[in-house]
Amino acid sequence: MQLYNNLSAKERADLIEQAGKDRLTISFYKYAKIGNTEIFRNHMYLAWNEFDVLGRIYVAHEGINAQLSVPAENFEVFKSHLDTISFLENVRLNVAIEHDNYAFLKLKVKVRHKIVADGLNDDSFDVTDKGVHVNAEQFNELIEDPDTVLVDMRNHYESEIGHFKNAITPDVDTFRESLDLIEEDLREHKEDKKLVMYCTGGIRCEKASAYYKHKGFKNVFQLEGGIINYARQVEADGIENKFIGKNFVFDQRRSERISDDVIANCHQCGKPADLHTNCANEACHLLFIQCDECKKKMDNCCSSHCQEIIKLPYEEQKELRRGQANSNDIFKKGRADHLPYKKDLRNIFEKQNVSN
Repeated sequence: MQLYNNLSAKERADLIEQAGKDRLTISFYKYAKIGNTEIFRNHMYLAWNEFDVLGRIYVAHEGINAQLSVPAENFEVFKSHLDTISFLENVRLNVAIEHDNYAFLKLKVKVRHKIVADGLNDDSFDVTDKGVHVNAEQFNELIEDPDTVLVDMRNHYESEIGHFKNAITPDVDTFRESLDLIEEDLREHKEDKKLVMYCTGGIRCEKASAYYKHKGFKNVFQLEGGIINYARQVEADGIENKFIGKNFVFDQRRSERISDDVIANCHQCGKPADLHTNCANEACHLLFIQCDECKKKMDNCCSSHCQEIIKLPYEEQKELRRGQANSNDIFKKGRADHLPYKKDLRNIFEKQNVSN
């Protein structure tokens, strides 16, 4: 009985190419009480492996967070399987705007402490006392209200390439950092302002809205289904699109274009660009924004040093990586000192007027 992926990414990519079938990129989440997470995890893997599902799925006692792709022809049977699970029946599926057959190359179902790393003690507040969910039309009306404070609950490298007009975009590396920062900067407006939040698919706002209500915010709202669902509603219903740029996504696509605006810059030359890439040197693998010209000039590397390393024989590269802990560099997400046009570090709240 196979409970884990045993193929390499390249082997999976070859199988996808040979199959020649269109795949749908989908995400969903659900907060629910899961008793035996290991049994639930194994059940998910066995069922979804049969449907040729690929992706990254986290299971915890608090619920499930899934980002995956499934062959279009298997979508209905996949959805039917979800409906057999009581807490996943009719769960909202965020179907991507742009699909890529190679968005995910493996099926990974992992048991985690939390389905989102929020760093919160859930026993200290009622996680079910959430904010008001609003659709795209309601969201547009809310953010035009002068008594609204619109907050992006994503990290700096996500909002750098796209965000809603006039949104506060905290300059943080992690979701946990933004929670306290937002509360501190908006502490004087807990009763007189409407706190409206959004994120990629809604999962971060789900927990944050309950947290902020616990912290004394009286009027808390969240965009139902996040940016992904908003973009679909805008297109389907002819609603004005107030999102500018691209929506960062956590798969091989890196992003989905929501508007034609390019609001970011290449971290190496400063020209307009909004495509994230990982440095080709696997000992670095830094995530940063790189234009096509720099990509070609630098061989998809973030520095001349990394460019020199990737030209070495593979065994030499492997030896250089031995014992090297490079995760700190990876998770700088474009903040590395050698990138001359990296995003300026600043307290974004200083640039927002939330007192009027």
